[in-house]
Amino acid sequence: MNTNEFKSKVLSLSDRLFPMVARMLGNNENAQDAVQVIMMKLWDKRKQLGKHPNVAGFVFLTARNYCLDELKKKTPEIENLELRIHFVESGKTVEEELEQKELNNLVRKVIETLPTQQREIIILRELDDLEFKEIAEITGLQVEYIRVLLSRARKTVSIELNKIYSYEQGKI
Repeated sequence: MNTNEFKSKVLSLSDRLFPMVARMLGNNENAQDAVQVIMMKLWDKRKQLGKHPNVAGFVFLTARNYCLDELKKKTPEIENLELRIHFVESGKTVEEELEQKELNNLVRKVIETLPTQQREIIILRELDDLEFKEIAEITGLQVEYIRVLLSRARKTVSIELNKIYSYEQGKI
């Protein structure tokens, strides 16, 4: 793979790669550094990359593996995980906005406790809006297994949130 091919096939994916890396690592500063490191690793592998049948899949898989390695070095926290919850009404009260922020924080904390694969799948699907096929290319897992992991992750998040709200309301 020559320089022009690398630019068009690999560097062009940076914009799609950055949000995934930022969510996996927890912040934009680490993600910017990580994307640069990932691109350097891919540049070093450009000869092999030119022969690969799915360059985009290989790029995302490389990024995923790099992020997982970085997360293993740190605590298993996901900092600043922002869920995309859109305010439909323009006139939300301060109280409603605070409740929404609290819910986002609770969901973030629950997601942090999920097993690695479930956490990764729910982030890729719900936050990065990737299709199951794209997630399969990135993770190397079968689409059916991804659906199972996502279902388990959603169920765990739901159960844990119900426990938290039941406890807060004195039902437990």
